[in-house]
Amino acid sequence: MKIENVTVDDAKELVRIYRPYVEETAISFEYEVPSAEEFACRIKNITSKYPYIKAVGDGMIVGYAYAGSFKDRKAYDRSVETTIYVKRDCKRKGIGKELYNELESWLKAMGILNMNACIAFTDAEDEYLNNDSFKFHSKMGFDMVGTFHKCGYKFGRWYDMVWMEKMLGEHIDNPDKIK
Repeated sequence: MKIENVTVDDAKELVRIYRPYVEETAISFEYEVPSAEEFACRIKNITSKYPYIKAVGDGMIVGYAYAGSFKDRKAYDRSVETTIYVKRDCKRKGIGKELYNELESWLKAMGILNMNACIAFTDAEDEYLNNDSFKFHSKMGFDMVGTFHKCGYKFGRWYDMVWMEKMLGEHIDNPDKIK
């Protein structure tokens, strides 16, 4: 497996990976699957500032991860929100771990200090949501920092959303600018 940069040409394949998460789960709170064109726009916007990477195995994209702006204020420049999706039939093969390790390396090189993840969460797992993403992020060194209760409504049910964070470096006075 190789980790490579995502390009807008990958949009259609990334939508194929993302589609079942939108249509069949509450992992994504989106109701409608974005078009390949919309995804290409998202890729273009994200890659203008942050890393957007893909895992390629046997010539196919099997997962992707990226960082995006945490908040649109200068004081948040050293913080990002991260996202990861792995093809559903490729889970539990170390792809997510490899993607996040690579993403983390890129972010550290940029001077990013905080990785934040917004994760759908439930007290009672059901056919639409389990807490695998929460467990994955915990294993990757993220800590829970907060819960928004019953803030996402999908498939006729209310779901919580949790924020998790991982510190990537020392928070010093007068840090260098982001690269």
